[in-house]
Amino acid sequence: MVLFTKGSGWHEIDFTKYHIKPGSLFMLQPGQIHHWELSADIEGYIFFYSQEAYNLYFAHKKIEDYPFYQSVMNQPEMVFNAEELIYVLPYFDLMISESQNSNPKKEDKLVNLLDCIHIEMSRKYLSTVTHISHSYNYKIHQLEKLLEQYYQTEKSPSFYAEKMNLSLKHLNRICKDILNQTITELITNRVILEAKRLLTNASKTINQVAENLGFENYSYFTRLFKKQTGLTPSEFRKSLN
Repeated sequence: MVLFTKGSGWHEIDFTKYHIKPGSLFMLQPGQIHHWELSADIEGYIFFYSQEAYNLYFAHKKIEDYPFYQSVMNQPEMVFNAEELIYVLPYFDLMISESQNSNPKKEDKLVNLLDCIHIEMSRKYLSTVTHISHSYNYKIHQLEKLLEQYYQTEKSPSFYAEKMNLSLKHLNRICKDILNQTITELITNRVILEAKRLLTNASKTINQVAENLGFENYSYFTRLFKKQTGLTPSEFRKSLN
């Protein structure tokens, strides 16, 4: 979690650029590619924490239940205005001071302060994001978890429909209603995102990238990548330089 309180610049996360300003808060998840260009007067906070530690502490809830951690549905950025920061900043300051001492129950306090930040984020999210509480949301969350588990080996929409005990037609309807994408588009977008991430590693050949993503046919992978991005994998890698 990164909160900027002063300065400017831009932050690129998974190949999408976001402008930085005071109040910009970013939630980065494992596997995401990011870098930034920051002004000399930049100030803010950076906290690192794990899903496992959080979920182990709070037995009655999970960090992924917060809507802003559901990556298929949301952007990794949230911007707090000056009035909203008044309620959020004290928790960040308390986390800094607590992390620098050795008082008893230190870890307990840190995790609870983090959760207070999550609650403030959730209140803002629910008040600003066009997000209808829908019975389909659970299904989308279920689909996201399945995609993360199987996208490298399973690219057939019917596979995910069967795993969720739904007809393919019904699953497509859910995806269109909530995300305005078909299940095929969701699978393809997830595969292409991972391809871009892997292509940033210069030590991997393009053939190795294709194999890592479950493509036995190198040519098919190249055609799919170009269809989705407008560039071949080689051209995309050169553009990163």
